[in-house]
Amino acid sequence: MKIIKSSFSLKKYGVLGAGLFALASSPASAAVEAETQYVFNTFAFLFSGALVMFMAAGFAMLESGLVRSKNTATICLKNIMLFSIAGITFYGVGYNLMYMGVDGGFMGTFLPWVADDASAGAGDFSGGYSASSDWFFQMVFVATAASIVSGTLAERIKLWPFLGFVVLLTAFIYPIQGAWQWGGGWLSEAGFVDFAGSTIVHSTGGWAALMGAIILGPRIGKYAANGRVQPIPGANMPLATVGTFILWLGWFGFNGGSQLALGTAGDAIAMANIYANTSMAAAGGVVGAALLTQLLYKKTDLSLALNGAIGGLVSITAGPDTPTIGAAILIGAVGGIIVVIAVPLLDKLKIDDVVGAIPAHLLSGIWGTMAVPLTNADASFATQLTGVVAIGSFVAISSAAFWMLLKFTVGIRAGEEEEMMGLDKSELGLEAYPEFGRGGHSS
Repeated sequence: MKIIKSSFSLKKYGVLGAGLFALASSPASAAVEAETQYVFNTFAFLFSGALVMFMAAGFAMLESGLVRSKNTATICLKNIMLFSIAGITFYGVGYNLMYMGVDGGFMGTFLPWVADDASAGAGDFSGGYSASSDWFFQMVFVATAASIVSGTLAERIKLWPFLGFVVLLTAFIYPIQGAWQWGGGWLSEAGFVDFAGSTIVHSTGGWAALMGAIILGPRIGKYAANGRVQPIPGANMPLATVGTFILWLGWFGFNGGSQLALGTAGDAIAMANIYANTSMAAAGGVVGAALLTQLLYKKTDLSLALNGAIGGLVSITAGPDTPTIGAAILIGAVGGIIVVIAVPLLDKLKIDDVVGAIPAHLLSGIWGTMAVPLTNADASFATQLTGVVAIGSFVAISSAAFWMLLKFTVGIRAGEEEEMMGLDKSELGLEAYPEFGRGGHSS
C-alpha cells in the first residue's frame, strides 16, 4: 500500500481528499496493511527457503565433482538422505528444542512441532507470517549444516553410521546451540550477533566434520609414509563448478531470507543490500583465493577458487546487513585466503578433508563471526569470541563423543577392499557411470 504523504492537502482536494485520508487512516485500512505485510513476509520465507533448499543440489553437485567417480552415487545418496532426515528430525524434536520456551536459557522443549495459524485464519495478522513458512525456512538451514559433514568424510565412511550421526546432529546438536542465539537463549541475551549463521550453521557443520575426519582417519593412499601428500583429484570439475554457482545462488535465500521480513520498504531495501553484499563477498573470495594460489604455486587452482567462493559466502553470513559493498568484498577475500592457507595446513596434520569443507565452513565461519564488529557497532569482539568458543566447544565435544560411540559399536569406516573398490559398488551395488565400464573403479 502506498503511504499518503504528510503534505496531502485537504484544502486542495476538499471533501474527497478528507474522505481518502480518513479511509487510509481507518482500522479497515490498517487491517489490509497488516494482511499485506503478512502475505509478503510469508512469501519471503517460502521463496528464500526454496532457494536454500536448492543449495542441497549445489552441495550434491560440488561434492560429486570433487570425489572420484567410484564414489559419486554414494555421495548423491547421502545428500538426498541427509536432507530428508533433517526435515523429519526438525519436525519431531528440533524446531521446538530450538525455539519453544528457551527464554534466555540453553534449550527449548522436547515436543513435535505443530503449526498454529488459527489467529491469522480469524483475521489477526499480528503474528507477521505463516507458522509453516517459518518452520520450512528454519528446516532447510539444518540440512545445510549436515551437508558440510558429508563432503569432508566422503570416500571412506559407511553410509548408515554417517546417517546415524546426521540424526544426532539435526535433532539435538544443531537445535541446542541454535537456541542459544536464534531461539532467544543466553548468547542472544549477551549480545552475540550471527545474522544468518556463519557460526550457528557453518562452523557447527565444520566442527562436526573436523571431529569426524580426525576419528575416521584419511583415505588410503592420501598420505605417504615419508610424509608426502598424494593429491587425489576429483572426477568432474565442471560439475563441481556448477555446484558452486548453485550454492552462490541459494545463498541469496540463506542470507537475504534471514532479514525475516519483506512487508515494508525498509525490509526490501535491507534485503537488497544483503543480496549485494552476499554476492560481492563471494566474488572477493574467488579473486582472493585465485590470486594467492597463483602467487604461492605459480598456477591458479580451480578447486581452491571454488572453495574461495564458499569461504567468501560463509564469511559474510554472520553480518551481511551492515557492511558496505567494499567491506563485503574484503571480508569475502579474507575468507578465500583462509581457504588457501588452511588446506595445506590440514594436510600437514594428516586431516583428510575431501572437499575442503573445514577451511571453507569452519575457519571462514569463525573469521566471519569475529569480523562482525568491524561493520556493526552493536557487536563486540569479546561477545563474538564467547559465542564462537561456546558453540565450538559444545559441537566439537558432543560430535566427538558420538563419533567415538559409533566407531566402537557399529564401526564407521569401510574396509580396505571396499574403499579401494569404491563405495558405489561396495555399499550400493551400482556405479554412477556404468557406461564407462571399469573406469568407475579407478583410484
